[in-house]
Amino acid sequence: MSVIWFLIVGVIAGWLAGLLVKGGGFGLIGDLVVGIIGALIGGLLFGGGLLGGGVLGSILVATIGAVILLVVLRVIKRA
Repeated sequence: MSVIWFLIVGVIAGWLAGLLVKGGGFGLIGDLVVGIIGALIGGLLFGGGLLGGGVLGSILVATIGAVILLVVLRVIKRA
């Protein structure tokens, strides 16, 4: 996947995770960072093979990883 697609998937995943976790989003750069880290987490959990790959599979995996990241960050912040 090219760098541009990777960034687009990261922004979409971070934005979706912000909506799902009701964090209100973190702005473009924050959503990008959350999405990229989420993509790494999701890739580790699912091996990148969800839905046969592709852009939609990548967005789904990255979003799941980003949601996990946001939930963990909330738990740490409350502690």
